[in-house]
Amino acid sequence: MQKHVCAAGRQGILRRGRRTMKLARPETGEYAAHYEKYISLVAGEDITGALEAQRVQTMQLFAGRSERDGNFRYAADKWTVKEVLGHLIDSERIFTYRALRIARGDQTPMEGFEQDDYVRGGGFKERPLASLVEEYACVRGASLALFRSLGKEAWLRRGTANKNEVSVRALAYITAGHERHHRQILEERYFSAIPRA
Repeated sequence: MQKHVCAAGRQGILRRGRRTMKLARPETGEYAAHYEKYISLVAGEDITGALEAQRVQTMQLFAGRSERDGNFRYAADKWTVKEVLGHLIDSERIFTYRALRIARGDQTPMEGFEQDDYVRGGGFKERPLASLVEEYACVRGASLALFRSLGKEAWLRRGTANKNEVSVRALAYITAGHERHHRQILEERYFSAIPRA
C-alpha cells in the first residue's frame, strides 16, 4: 500500500505561501460569546504564526504514541484519543470552510453542526492513530495556505454561522483556540493518565 503524503503538509508549500500580516485580535462583536473561551487561549496578533506553532506542538505531542494510547479514554463516557483528534480535524475543516465562504463574500447563512454525530460517524476508532496524525498535518497545512492567502479586507469580512455573526479573523482564532483547548485536555486528562505498559 502506498503511503499518502499531502503536499500541504510539506514544508515547501508552507514556506512559499508565507505572508506576514499584523491584524488586531477579533473584537467581541465578531463572534458568539461562547467562543471567547477559545479565543482567549490564543496569545498575540500573529494568528498564522500561532497556527503554525500549534501544528509543530501537536505533531510533537503525538510523536511516538501507540495504538494503545490512541484507544485510551480517561472515563467511560469520554471520547478516545483518536476520537478527540478526529474531532479536531473535522472542526478545523468546518471552521476554515466557514472562513473561506465569508472571505469570498458569500453571505449565505451556514448551519451549525453536532460534534457528537460527527465523532460517531467518523470511524476514528477503526483507523490507525498515525493516519489521523498525518491527516491532521494535511488539514492544518491547508488551513494555513488559506489564511496566508487572504488580504486584509477578507480577514475583516463577516458572515453568519450557526445563527451568529462571525468574522474571518475570529474563525482563525477560534480554530487555534479550539485546538489549544483540546490539546490541554489531551495533555492533562489523557496522556498523563495512561498507565505504563
